[in-house]
Amino acid sequence: MQQLIVMNKMRTIRIEKLTLNIGAGKDQGLLEKAEKLIEILTGIKPVKTKTQKRIPGWGLRPGLPIGVKLTLRGKKAEEMIPRLLAAKSNVLKPSNLDQGGNVSFGIPEYIDIDGAKYDPAIGIIGLQVCITLERPGFRTKRRRIRPAKPGSHHKLTVEEAKAFMTEKFKTKFEEE
Repeated sequence: MQQLIVMNKMRTIRIEKLTLNIGAGKDQGLLEKAEKLIEILTGIKPVKTKTQKRIPGWGLRPGLPIGVKLTLRGKKAEEMIPRLLAAKSNVLKPSNLDQGGNVSFGIPEYIDIDGAKYDPAIGIIGLQVCITLERPGFRTKRRRIRPAKPGSHHKLTVEEAKAFMTEKFKTKFEEE
């Protein structure tokens, strides 16, 4: 007698988005280099992030661009993630996962990324990577009419995110 394992398709984990971020502070030269770097890596022009508050000690005022970010979804995100993980030798720390199952890590030098060549005009810059994981049905928290929180049994746990990253991208996690 064969037992069929029926998996609920609403429990499958998927990549919702991949976010690349470079903070430059008030240095506009570094900001332009960061913008060029993300465009070289992805082929898409990033969005500038601007300050919301005035912080006189840091020389910041509202509306001043201080960083660049880019969000990739779907196939482009799935193609980019293995390149970014290879820069970390496919090894992450447990602290790179949050309680919602999202994965965040930094890459200190962009030349570690597969396919990225050193550009003297850019120099050496690092970037922050955030992979947002979710299950089908998480749309309920973002929908316009009658938004709702996903149930606690439907949220991702750290263990499920680790298992997903290990299975899909062959990622290893260090012991703390």
